[in-house]
Amino acid sequence: MPGPSTTERLRVRDPNDIVTARRAARELCAQLGFGNADQTRLATAVSELTRNVIQYAGEGRCQIEDVSDAHSLGVRVTVEDQGPGIPDIERALRDGYSTSGGLGAGLPGTRRLVDHFEISSRPGLTQVIITLTRRR
Repeated sequence: MPGPSTTERLRVRDPNDIVTARRAARELCAQLGFGNADQTRLATAVSELTRNVIQYAGEGRCQIEDVSDAHSLGVRVTVEDQGPGIPDIERALRDGYSTSGGLGAGLPGTRRLVDHFEISSRPGLTQVIITLTRRR
């Protein structure tokens, strides 16, 4: 049976917070028994999302939680900010699209790294929820 649930809430305001969020996601994965590859996948996804918060909104929040149950291990990460929003989510999820001159691999790459990816955005609130799950 799963133990007590774990939730960590972090502020995202500067590059050190990216490292903190990445480490927290990796550590929870390890505690739950996810392998190294899964730990790296989730840490990479969290890095990308928190980097986006700083780049596009200036600050935001990251919540990392154990959503395991009797049948599966699970880590859910919610990253949100109160920035300008993403005007065209569909376009932002296409490989190669970038508003910052980057490679345009961030959101589409993040979506490929996790088992569940959900995004909503409007001016004043962008929220991305990602989940990594494995059978027990």
